[in-house]
Amino acid sequence: MRPEPEIIPVMVDAADALRGSQRRLFMAKAVKAMGRGGQRWALEHLGWCRDTISKGVHELDSGITCIDAFSSRRRKPAEEHLPRLLDDIRDIVDGQCQVNPQADEAPDMLRLSLDAKATVNIGPFSCKGRSRAKTEAADHDFKPVAKLTPFGIFLPEYDDLTFYMARSKVTSDFIVDRLEDWCEFNRVWFPEVTKLVLNLDNGPENHSRRTQFLKRMVGFAHEYRLDIELAYYPPYHSKYNPVERCWGILELHWNGAVLGYAETMTWKGGRPEVVLVEAEYLTGIRLGREEMEALESMITRLPTLEKWFVSIPGRPKKTRAS
Repeated sequence: MRPEPEIIPVMVDAADALRGSQRRLFMAKAVKAMGRGGQRWALEHLGWCRDTISKGVHELDSGITCIDAFSSRRRKPAEEHLPRLLDDIRDIVDGQCQVNPQADEAPDMLRLSLDAKATVNIGPFSCKGRSRAKTEAADHDFKPVAKLTPFGIFLPEYDDLTFYMARSKVTSDFIVDRLEDWCEFNRVWFPEVTKLVLNLDNGPENHSRRTQFLKRMVGFAHEYRLDIELAYYPPYHSKYNPVERCWGILELHWNGAVLGYAETMTWKGGRPEVVLVEAEYLTGIRLGREEMEALESMITRLPTLEKWFVSIPGRPKKTRAS
């Protein structure tokens, strides 16, 4: 017996209101009441999942109810596996921590905070009526004329901020190229610096297991004779990265107009440097196992924080043969 058309939405709403075994048993009883072909009919007309129905029928026939553990299905934060992880990383990267209160004040050390913001669509959009420029918003054909991805390099100690607006993907090569650009332009202001501490999130293009990123960072350290320390924030904690504090101000300031208004934004009384990057970058570049093993011999991973804190010496490590 099939339900009348006006009953169908009632059954759908009833199933949606239930959870776990109660939902499955409701589906199983309804399908059995429909008789032969009821499961296929429920799949086509009610949108119910075949696997859920089958599991409910099994529970109904056997009398055994499966216990749902919804809370255990989520991805567990890293600190559940490593309870001291966040405290350890904060001790490493925080310039005011008790472990190293002189970190930001050391004349030979400089801390940079790096991150990219979500890609911004460029075009005649209304920006919810808050655009700083007079814009005739399109009422159709909403395809953007361009896309830009802001990438920031921030010096917490000096409140100095640089934005690089990328037309291409923010890849490992893009990140290290921007770091090189920044150093070429700013190294004259820090002649005594021999070590850079980089605060990063554990993004796909710059994490410490990304082969191309590690290769470029080792090359960068050797070329500039700078010791590099990569200090990563664990998942769900990138908000502690100092550059993250700048994104909200930038978004409120430009309201959809990108380059011109990004340049007029103020942060702690100063204006950021804004650079448009036109170069195209390829994605998916990876190294082979042997090349990666050679790179691993050139770096040091902090025990218990192997992928969260990496030291790269400014000069290649000496081998026994040398």
